[in-house]
Amino acid sequence: MSNIVVILGLDSVSAQLRMKESLEVAEAIGGIDLRFVDNGQTLDEISEQCQGAVVILPQGRYEHLTELAGKVSTLKLVQTSSAGTDWIDKAGLAELGIDVANNGGANAVAVAEHAIGLMFAVYRKLDVQIDSVKEGTWMKGVEGERSEFHTLVGKRVGIVGLGRIGSRVAKRLAGWECEIVFSDVIDHDDDYVAATGAKRIELDELLETCDIITLHVPLDRATRHMISDRELGLMKSTAILINSCRGPVVDENALIRGLEAREIFGAGLDVTEIEPIEDDNPLPNMPNVVVTPHLATRAIESEVNAVHYTMENAGRVVRGEAPEWVVPAV
Repeated sequence: MSNIVVILGLDSVSAQLRMKESLEVAEAIGGIDLRFVDNGQTLDEISEQCQGAVVILPQGRYEHLTELAGKVSTLKLVQTSSAGTDWIDKAGLAELGIDVANNGGANAVAVAEHAIGLMFAVYRKLDVQIDSVKEGTWMKGVEGERSEFHTLVGKRVGIVGLGRIGSRVAKRLAGWECEIVFSDVIDHDDDYVAATGAKRIELDELLETCDIITLHVPLDRATRHMISDRELGLMKSTAILINSCRGPVVDENALIRGLEAREIFGAGLDVTEIEPIEDDNPLPNMPNVVVTPHLATRAIESEVNAVHYTMENAGRVVRGEAPEWVVPAV
């Protein structure tokens, strides 16, 4: 079997840094012929330079990925450096006999921490407090009734999706004296669940009873707009919704309606349906809403983990072993 692994991306300073770091890890693993291919070229030029590759690691989205894969007969794996693979035609690649793998939780800690940060920011209007100081109004710029400011102690937090990120949210919130429940379509084993301290309940019960609902699911046909008018209508009027997975998991128009009608208290969002967020989107300027620019993964530890995890998985394929973290073609 070939040992060629291709990093596919635009030639830039960040790409050169990623290539340098990946080369160091690949050399430590051994047996990997790592190459960089600039995806700013034509498809024919790219496919010619990818010949013999068994693994391709796209850096960012490449819209001709399935077509490229069809031109590289040796390809076994498309390996992403991110958790999300919703932009990849997994079914089309599966028909070619090619697996797709995500980053194995390389950024799970960073996203879990960010989700908790959003909870805290919404509950304490932290964004408003910071802006007030910067604008010179000091505490006079921080408005709202006393009942709008909360601690996390005693709150019931519902985690939708107890995977690598959701489980870490649960473990970290245990120290915040919260009650943790979760809902998931996956049957995790008893030891895994026990380690999180979370209790499984049905999704509707979670929506109806939780003070905070935080979403940690992949984006696919089943999860697109899984939170819409019906689900928001089930939530408590004092509840807040946190989304740090993918924007389209939440029906954004329904969320705006729910916030305007005060069906729920607030929201913390690291993702939106359209990114960058549109100028006329009301969410960033709505009371009790905190929006960050899809940077929950932004931590050097995430970058280091991603390089190691992706190269290790590439090494498995080069050695003829099955890759880990393969994402189902749904």
